[in-house]
Amino acid sequence: MKRGLKIGLAAVLLLAVAASVFWYVAPIRTTTTIATPTETPLPEDTVIDRLVVHKSKRTMSAYSQGRLLKTYPISLGKQPVGHKHFEGDGKTPEGKYRINERNPNSGYHKNLGVSYPNEADKAYAAAQGKSPGGLIKIHGMKNGWGFIGKKHLQKDWTNGCIAVTDEEVDELYRSVKHNAEIEILP
Repeated sequence: MKRGLKIGLAAVLLLAVAASVFWYVAPIRTTTTIATPTETPLPEDTVIDRLVVHKSKRTMSAYSQGRLLKTYPISLGKQPVGHKHFEGDGKTPEGKYRINERNPNSGYHKNLGVSYPNEADKAYAAAQGKSPGGLIKIHGMKNGWGFIGKKHLQKDWTNGCIAVTDEEVDELYRSVKHNAEIEILP
């Protein structure tokens, strides 16, 4: 290989490593409030029947029969303000939906499916000649990146999903009942 090409490849590799290190050690974002999670694990027999996401607070609260059980800190879509309208807009939806599926073999540890898009979401996108998108999930870290843990809270990084740590999605996966309500607020 020519010397110039080797130097160029080494520089690109060094920049990629530096960017990864910076992202990992950068301070938690200060433009929004990060909730302190309840560290106590939920009992094994817990049944969560409702989730409430407060996008502006970056929190997701879990309820059983109207009783608050736990609040999780979350990351959202890369463009967190406003309701998701179209595929690829980077927004997390707002409104009332259901937890309608589970995937133990997700590319993001595990996930719980959110019933977005509903009929109104589909109609709005169709009227604009666009796709509403879909596959909105509550998920953990990308497979192989679980070591990041709570560092994922430093920025909103998903494509519109709601991200928690791998340990938190394990707990939610076990406890959230099928067809539980999820209300996503601004």
